[in-house]
Amino acid sequence: MFGIYTSGVASADPAPLSVSVVIPVYRGEATLPALIAELAELIDPLLTPNGRRFRIGEVLLVWDRGTAASHDVIRELADRYPWVKPIWLSRNFGQHAATLAGMTSSGGDWIVTMDEDGQMDPQYVGAMLDRAYASGSQLVYAAPDSLPHSSMRNTGSRLAKWLFTRFLADQQFAKFNSYRLVLGEVGRSVAAYTGTGVYLDVALSWVVSDSTTCPVRGRQEGRPAGGYNYRRLASHFGRLVVSSGTRPLVFVSWLGIAFVVIGALTSIYVLFERVTGGLPVTGWASLLVAVLVIGGAILLSLGIIAQYVGASTNMSLGKPLYVIVRDPALTFDPHVESSTDPTE
Repeated sequence: MFGIYTSGVASADPAPLSVSVVIPVYRGEATLPALIAELAELIDPLLTPNGRRFRIGEVLLVWDRGTAASHDVIRELADRYPWVKPIWLSRNFGQHAATLAGMTSSGGDWIVTMDEDGQMDPQYVGAMLDRAYASGSQLVYAAPDSLPHSSMRNTGSRLAKWLFTRFLADQQFAKFNSYRLVLGEVGRSVAAYTGTGVYLDVALSWVVSDSTTCPVRGRQEGRPAGGYNYRRLASHFGRLVVSSGTRPLVFVSWLGIAFVVIGALTSIYVLFERVTGGLPVTGWASLLVAVLVIGGAILLSLGIIAQYVGASTNMSLGKPLYVIVRDPALTFDPHVESSTDPTE
């Protein structure tokens, strides 16, 4: 499939698989230089552990309207390395939107997505490619052996991923991670058609027939941790639930049915005790507990429905997932010479 043909005869040395690396950037000034230096070792054709030729053809740094120092570092890296391609967004759209913007702009046979913090080792790209071809999977997630965050955050992350893969995904989906390898044509199609507010891994679960994981060794971030607080992580989980489809609404329906059944059984019990004269005088505690439980279930159901209404409203208003612009330095200081214009 990837052979080079000359005069009708296939070359014995097939062309290496081309890999595009997409990195959303918000505050990567401290970590990007070292990460790009690691990726530079994979620019020339190499062999995977199983002997498959590959190379990284481009690294797309998507500036998600982050810190000023981060866009300066992006320009410096683009000037130093011709294969580094900046993507400039008009405002902060979030990590998933920035990743989708980079995937849309990529051109490799395969796409690798990773964070800017240096926690992910690019040396595992070859192993992930081997895993994809060995299992016939269009999507491979890294499975780190350790997580560098607090035990509470790690537990919450594992719980969220378990809920998604167990109850929300359309199929038996591998545990997801921001370090991914996805088939290029699949990744670009997902990036082009994904709507606003949709979680990237949910969108991938809609179209990918097979996914798997590849063991990798986790390492500490190259900067002090703390980009996401618990409120933002909870917000991400809410978006994961809502964008997964209508299954949470089915949960709301079953919740209502459960309370109807409980109410009916309780009513039968109360009537029976009333007729037989065995109904004791009840206090306020049982009534308060019932009101709190039922009221909480109602508010939870309304909250889930409200999230769906909000997502539908954003889509009906035509809210864009992201907007790519040229380097702000070229817009507001046209005398600055830069090679980072995405129109080039």
